[in-house]
Amino acid sequence: MLCAFLTGFSQVDTTAQKADTIKIGGMIIIKKPGEKGREIKREKDVSMPNRKRNKPTNVSTNWWIVDLGLNNINDRTSYGSAAANAYMLPGTGGSFTKDDMKLRAGKSVNVNVWLFMQKLNLIKHAVNLKYGLGVELFNFRYKKNNNISYKEANPPYIFRDSVQFSKNKLATDYLTVPLMLNFNTTPRSGNTGFSFSVGVSAGYLYSNRNKQISNERGKQKEKGDIGLNRWKLAYVGELGLGPVRLYGTYAITNLHESGLEQQPYAVGIRFSNW
Repeated sequence: MLCAFLTGFSQVDTTAQKADTIKIGGMIIIKKPGEKGREIKREKDVSMPNRKRNKPTNVSTNWWIVDLGLNNINDRTSYGSAAANAYMLPGTGGSFTKDDMKLRAGKSVNVNVWLFMQKLNLIKHAVNLKYGLGVELFNFRYKKNNNISYKEANPPYIFRDSVQFSKNKLATDYLTVPLMLNFNTTPRSGNTGFSFSVGVSAGYLYSNRNKQISNERGKQKEKGDIGLNRWKLAYVGELGLGPVRLYGTYAITNLHESGLEQQPYAVGIRFSNW
């Protein structure tokens, strides 16, 4: 009887042993108790009970995002009006026209550096609130041989200079906070699906300069108060197609405080994880 009991106990203990599994790359090697051979399966064919499903976090942060794009202006100025002539002194060249303020589209660039952007889950990670903080850098490059100059005065003004410039641009730098609603069609697949964001941004002009190069004067800059609007409100948008991110921005407010009605806009590529 004792022998039979021990034999039975031994049999129960053997059947209670668990199968040994070894994972190598994308393959699972399974050795079942009592069998000499091993069974090899692909990882996707094996149910792993201890594996947790990849679930997005409710708040995710993306650091150091960079935008590279081109900018231009929507010019709705009434040239020749009293408001325009008060800011744009005609001088000997006659009144300014829209052609005087045209930009070199391929040379007017926009570079943005975002310290961070965060995405806050609102509805099942398909609808999110997206916000951040960064700087927007706009360069408005006027056409070659354009001789307009900005002057810091009380009040500031634009005038026709006496020399022709080989390089003439207006640079504006803003500290900006964007706020957008983000819509993600594939919230659990990372950045492989389609997404888009729409919203607004508020920026503060912390630096501006009119940079010029000519044979007569070499390099020169005019800084300070040259008649630009200190605050910039804009519509902003973002389009995600897999890992590719495109952005766009269109200013609601005028670039200048008075005299000119010009709304800057920009489009480009955004280097971001989501």
